[in-house]
Amino acid sequence: MSLYQKNLGKIGEDLALDFLKSHSFSILEKNFRSKFGEIDIIAEKEHCLYFIEVKTRSNINYGKPFESVNKRKIYHIKKAAQYYLLKNKFEDYKLKISVFSILIENEKVDIKFWENIES
Repeated sequence: MSLYQKNLGKIGEDLALDFLKSHSFSILEKNFRSKFGEIDIIAEKEHCLYFIEVKTRSNINYGKPFESVNKRKIYHIKKAAQYYLLKNKFEDYKLKISVFSILIENEKVDIKFWENIES
């Protein structure tokens, strides 16, 4: 991964964090890593845990950002989320897998947030 891609990803994650904070989410973890994969953001709101994938792109030459969140990626998020739940006790919480799709193109920012892609 190039330095440009890392910087773009960091910008996207910062935008997602700002969005979540402005919508009363509590941020529990950033870049949670396990042997099953990484979860970009783990947040909590109203007794619900959100396991959030952030995809950021600077153009749509290879598709829209959210299109890269495929079944395989969702499987890895679920496995990492299960591991997180084993290490941290959250009883009676609803669980959601969420996606931010962030397109930063020509100084225009388009942010889309799906709170629950599994329903």
